[in-house]
Amino acid sequence: MLQWLKHAFAVEPPGPAVPAEGRQRELLEKLCREVVRRRMTVPAQFALETCRPLRFAGSQALLFFSPLVSAVSDSSAPADLAAFLERRGSIDWICQRLDQLEQEAKEKMQEDKEPAASLDGTGGVPSDSDHTGMTAPPGNSREQGTE
Repeated sequence: MLQWLKHAFAVEPPGPAVPAEGRQRELLEKLCREVVRRRMTVPAQFALETCRPLRFAGSQALLFFSPLVSAVSDSSAPADLAAFLERRGSIDWICQRLDQLEQEAKEKMQEDKEPAASLDGTGGVPSDSDHTGMTAPPGNSREQGTE
């Protein structure tokens, strides 16, 4: 008899929720990668944190509009996203994943810049050329006074 009462006020443990392996995880990864690719990480996190109290209502709105969304996309995507957003730690997981992907993108961009600097032969140190890339002829230096 008291078995139902044990779970009456049960809540999920604190911390980020982990999406289920498979379709739900793929959908969230694709969504997060697209946000980072478009360099919209900060606005996305701001919107997620602002709407955190409405997370459950938002997930239910996704289910309500899923017939309209299924007309233009995969029909199970809204349901999978809604199922994840119903969980307490879903916003935390998405924000952490966006941070991870943003950091990976920054590291990759740094790696891409470093070889380019060493290919010009200067090792990234600017030469005595002006902004046009041409070096000044000897005896025509700006440091000399006018004669």
